[in-house]
Amino acid sequence: MSYRFTAMLHIPGDVREAVSFYERAFGATTGWSTPPAEDMVAQLLVHGAEFWVHPEGEAIGNPSPAQLGGTAVRLMLIVDDPDAVFDQAVASGAVVRSPMQDRDYGWRDGSVQDPFGHRWEIGKPL
Repeated sequence: MSYRFTAMLHIPGDVREAVSFYERAFGATTGWSTPPAEDMVAQLLVHGAEFWVHPEGEAIGNPSPAQLGGTAVRLMLIVDDPDAVFDQAVASGAVVRSPMQDRDYGWRDGSVQDPFGHRWEIGKPL
């Protein structure tokens, strides 16, 4: 038996903008998608790590962080060079939530919020 875990991010507005942001910020590539349109659904891959983007839809149980007034989930992106990925995400339009730094719990990490309200922690163990 095989198991996988992946995240589905609910996106306010045009999902194509989210795909473009994740390509610039994290080097994401599209693995699968419906035809490009505002309501597209896409599987994105960051060096083999998978997540999905889907239009928000509170009526069908897919609220975006904006509809919730925030998010209860932080996505952890573990990378070899967290400083470079953090800086690339910020240059692409993410907002710094916590600066990149060595932590007393043995990690170097920082946190950003993407333009769609999702929080990303970018780091690596020291």
